Amino acid sequence: MILTVTLNTALDVTYEVPALVPHASHRVARSAERPGGKGVNVARVLAALGHETVVTGFAGGPTGDRLRELLAPVPGLTDALVATEAATRRTLAVVDTGAGDATQFNEAGAAVTAAEWTAFRERYAELLTGAAAVALCGSLPPGVHVGAYAELIRTARAAGVPVLLDTAGEPLRRGIAARPDLVKPNADELAGLTGSRDPHRATQDARRRGAHAVVTSLGPDGLLAATPDGLWHAAPPAPVHGNPTGAGDSVVAALLAGLVDATPWPDRLTHATALSAATVAAPVAGEYDPQVLADLLPKIRVTTASAG
Repeated sequence: MILTVTLNTALDVTYEVPALVPHASHRVARSAERPGGKGVNVARVLAALGHETVVTGFAGGPTGDRLRELLAPVPGLTDALVATEAATRRTLAVVDTGAGDATQFNEAGAAVTAAEWTAFRERYAELLTGAAAVALCGSLPPGVHVGAYAELIRTARAAGVPVLLDTAGEPLRRGIAARPDLVKPNADELAGLTGSRDPHRATQDARRRGAHAVVTSLGPDGLLAATPDGLWHAAPPAPVHGNPTGAGDSVVAALLAGLVDATPWPDRLTHATALSAATVAAPVAGEYDPQVLADLLPKIRVTTASAG
């Protein structure tokens, strides 16, 4: 099975409006609730792709109960979340259907106690014994120390489990030094880590900091990967309009599937790029449009990129 860790889970709420206008009232055309947080989205996509997946992290209060209720019927997905006293946060995505874009509002999350962190670490160590790979995803909630991902990477490495890291800021800086197998930043996160806005230079710099491989999301321009097999760029034929929330999580899902299946890097990047675009075409994060995925897979172009 594949294990995903979401320390800062969320109940995701999505509103669709014909146009998002500042300082105006809006009539919501459609709304949806989904279990959220980056690792939860990754797990839902993996389960839809046919991979047995286990979700762990924290959930608490009425929003946590609702999150777990929504996870329960997902085929192939097992809930191994650790209960907290504090309520799980909410996120709100407002999708402007006219512009084909979304505006995101993310609550910070409630504090995790020392006892809850200890309980999580014990659960995590247990779950690693049956894992083919693990993804550590998203922000850290209050109460969890900034080196938490570095600690969890070292635990996974000691257990012989490949680990992917998808976070930002100081948790990324410390985590990459613990030598994860794969890191998946976006361009802004990469610039914050390396100080460079040149994605080619920054992606290679990030790999030199400790990661075995680095795959950078370039938004509509696709993916850039620095790997032991070379530097690759994967690009879709054209931008896909819709809700980009969760597109990066689908990249993580595809990369994890490729890691577990040991597929060649060009094939991993093709699948990740197409799946990301198919997620933009879906109405909410954690889902993808299967027809868009099928249409795009033969159209993704993967080329060898020159070093920056």
